Amino acid sequence: MKEIKAYIKKHKLDPVIRNLRKINGLTGLSVIDSCGYGIGWGGSKTLSISECRPGVKLEIICRNDLIDEVLKTIESTAHTGLKGDGKIYVSDIEQAVRISTGESGEGAI
Repeated sequence: MKEIKAYIKKHKLDPVIRNLRKINGLTGLSVIDSCGYGIGWGGSKTLSISECRPGVKLEIICRNDLIDEVLKTIESTAHTGLKGDGKIYVSDIEQAVRISTGESGEGAI
């Protein structure tokens, strides 16, 4: 299993979710409001919250066989060609447990 953390612009959220829903076998995602900065955004060494850029963070846990399709979908849909389009990170997930049933492993996602 893999965990995907994708930081994208807010105005790209709806099209990204719409395209992710087309992926057979993808069971869901979480959306979190975020703000942050990247290289070149902060004008001073002391960064204030007003210098941070608003965005959203997507968190997705998926089967290994879906990772390439999910990444391609997020990247192509969130792309504007402008600085600050976002970042995508992928991590391994060792275990998952569905609290309501006790089911574990890939079946829990």
